[in-house]
Amino acid sequence: MQQKTYAGQPVINLNNGVDIPALGFGVWQMENPQECENAVVKAIEAGYRMIDTASIYQNETAVGNAIKKSGVSREDLFITSKLWVQDTTYDKAKSAFQRTLDRLQLDYLDMYLIHWPYSDFTGAWKALEELYSEGKIKAIGVCNFTVEKMEELKGNSKVLPVINQIELHPIFQQKELQVYDRDHNIVTQPWSPLGNGNAGLLDHSELKTIAEKHNKTVAQVILRWHLQEGFCVIPKSVTPSRIEENFNVFDFELSEDEMEVVRSLDTGKRLFFDPKDPSWEEKMLNTVADI
Repeated sequence: MQQKTYAGQPVINLNNGVDIPALGFGVWQMENPQECENAVVKAIEAGYRMIDTASIYQNETAVGNAIKKSGVSREDLFITSKLWVQDTTYDKAKSAFQRTLDRLQLDYLDMYLIHWPYSDFTGAWKALEELYSEGKIKAIGVCNFTVEKMEELKGNSKVLPVINQIELHPIFQQKELQVYDRDHNIVTQPWSPLGNGNAGLLDHSELKTIAEKHNKTVAQVILRWHLQEGFCVIPKSVTPSRIEENFNVFDFELSEDEMEVVRSLDTGKRLFFDPKDPSWEEKMLNTVADI
């Protein structure tokens, strides 16, 4: 398989041979269509080549418009979207995928992920495997899967997920899941990599010292830590200066001691949703989106 460089950016080789940019742009919580479209256009102008959306974000159409407006050829972009819980069955997954393609105005996806490990995710995975074999998706993976759910999927599948996209940031590092993914040649992809702007994190004195040493911001130090840990990271911002700042992390390197400082911040406490929480699972199963 011919490898891609994505405008010279660092890439990660997935377990099926596909290359993915190590740094991408996330659009979660960008519900205003024009704001989302403007942010994605700006991100592509700044150099991002991976865009991560989802049907539940209600902004796939805006992302598709931005892709067209960007002037960058489709082959030079890596576009990811996700299958929502209401469609996580064998019978519904393919039609949901087609709706996603239609909204994005694309004829294939680079990556498609099961968003949560609920409903009939093994049945949905079989549908994704078929779409993958037909060439409509270049790579398939999952989000928010625990070790237990990964094992269940592995026992009921032919194709191994390329990525597990999970909550991961210096405050909550999911080290057991990191090890599992690494041992199975699955890339860990953190969502909310900056801890959702957590003040205690972005104002941390040791991180500020590291940032000053490298003439960078704390956010850039954290993103650099993610990259050096081998993660595929997708920061989000609607602010043009921050979009550029978050991309400007390839011209410095953290020492091992500095990496250890960031690793030491792990509290083991989530900031967001726990996939093992029965009440959250029930809520997600009852969330029917207009998609």
